[in-house]
Amino acid sequence: MDKAHDLLRFLPTSAKEVALYGWDRPDIILFSGDAYVDLPSFGMALLGRFLFQQGYKVALVPQPNWRDDLRDFKKLGAPRLFFGVGSGCMDSMVNHYTANKRLRSDDAYSPDGKAGFRPDYAVSVYGKILKKLFPEVPLVIGGIEASLRRLTHYDYWSDTLKPSVLVESGADLLVWGMGERPILGIARRLSLGDPVNSLRDIPQTAFCTDLSPDQFREFPDREKIRLHSFEDCLRDKKKFAQNFKFIEEDSNKMLSSVLLEPVGKQMVVVNPSDSLIPEKELDAYYNLPFTRLPHPRYKNKVIPAYEMIRFSVTSHRGCFGGCSFCTISAHQGKFISSRSESSIVSEIDEIASMESFKGYISDLGGPSANMYGMKGRNQALCEKCRRASCLFPVRCKNLDTSHERLLALYRKARERKGIKKIFIGSGIRYDLFLSPQGEFNTSVEKAWFQELLRFHVSGRLKVAPEHTSDKVLQWMRKPSFNLFRHLNALFEKENRKGDLRQQLVPYFISGHPGCTLQDMKDLSEITRKLRFHLEQVQDFTPTPMTLSSVIFYTGIDPYTGNQVYVAKSKEEKMAQKQCFFPGKY
Repeated sequence: MDKAHDLLRFLPTSAKEVALYGWDRPDIILFSGDAYVDLPSFGMALLGRFLFQQGYKVALVPQPNWRDDLRDFKKLGAPRLFFGVGSGCMDSMVNHYTANKRLRSDDAYSPDGKAGFRPDYAVSVYGKILKKLFPEVPLVIGGIEASLRRLTHYDYWSDTLKPSVLVESGADLLVWGMGERPILGIARRLSLGDPVNSLRDIPQTAFCTDLSPDQFREFPDREKIRLHSFEDCLRDKKKFAQNFKFIEEDSNKMLSSVLLEPVGKQMVVVNPSDSLIPEKELDAYYNLPFTRLPHPRYKNKVIPAYEMIRFSVTSHRGCFGGCSFCTISAHQGKFISSRSESSIVSEIDEIASMESFKGYISDLGGPSANMYGMKGRNQALCEKCRRASCLFPVRCKNLDTSHERLLALYRKARERKGIKKIFIGSGIRYDLFLSPQGEFNTSVEKAWFQELLRFHVSGRLKVAPEHTSDKVLQWMRKPSFNLFRHLNALFEKENRKGDLRQQLVPYFISGHPGCTLQDMKDLSEITRKLRFHLEQVQDFTPTPMTLSSVIFYTGIDPYTGNQVYVAKSKEEKMAQKQCFFPGKY
């Protein structure tokens, strides 16, 4: 295969590659903080492929240099329709810094794992540059960094409240959540000649406007919620906490509202979510003709994140667990969108045909591996629900937690030609298949668990009890630690029965709001008695748009207004983390 043909398998990343396609200029130019890997797990690659398949000329500029003469931002000129900007698969600040605010020495989404290929607050930095160079070209921001910073948010790294990233980036539109539908809607409207400031009725977008709340006419069938202004939140932490309660409750609804937040003399408008993505549509996204390879520009370089997930398969999106510290539901949504069995199996067959594949699928799952295919029995009840979690404080009676469809998928997948083993690397929720008394919900869940241990564990099954204190677990919206004890007993029983030498590896968090130093000392003692050598441990990092980060900043429970103990100082946080290592405190 010649070099030109090889490049034409990817979206163009340079003027030379644009010329190979025979284009005078792209319709859309996407800028990403990640290296360009043509794999559906890399969001910008997925959006680019999707828009290209819809007939748009799409170019992608990975990790542009923002510190030189800005040639990477200028090299393709102005697109016909718009610029799209995202920080990559992670918030750039989470990517750059530890929970102790120390600069990381590596970046898994960059060539050879080297740090320094993206700026802090990448979306704002890229956006400002593009608006300065091309002020007339519409700028659309999206991805997890923009999505979780769409309204006033606490930024842990500067220890300040920041306004919507729309304000700081200068963007015309923000796409929040998973972006295929809104980005296509934007492209279609702009290609019809609609000015960008008229695009006010596209679901899952946000924008700044000079209009007053009474003048906003779009989405007449949806409630409009006016939030406290950014300035009010700066002056009063209670108002910021109240805002979060409104935002979280609304984002948990199947039919969400229009959110209105004053900022200075403007107003940030966040349009409601789109309808749930049906199976056939989700299949189409993942069935796009990905090469499943890094762009040829990275020849002889290793992209660590790609090496970890190159042979993994996504089965679904969304999470209804509602953990206080997690951003998944705020970005992907609470309701599960699942792919069909045939689409998943087709992707496994495609992977199996790759020359570099050795027979092992590294992961088959989603945010929580065993939520595949799950939903409420009565969807009409789900439409009225505002609960942050379908599992906490008790499992919703309307939730169908049958693992039958997942069990059938596992059996079908491991029968495929060329497959030696399929590992489940994503975390599992044990409160989905166990009752509070530690018993399997049905014989189906028991069969699923047995086959999981027999066929799909690499020797270590990772689960996330997060803590041993039920008081702290309440703040985390996680089940009692007693349920983990039941899981551990069942795990050991199945290991003995099957003569399996496997480990249960629990994840724990220190420094979470509501957690004291004594709670951490108790955790250390309890896990020692259970003979766990703690490996998967981390200090709590407040990330935008989570309940835990709001409590960390305000010291207030947004739902009750009560004060909550928070270990905020560097010394307090370090003392708690050192409890994972008993000899050090």
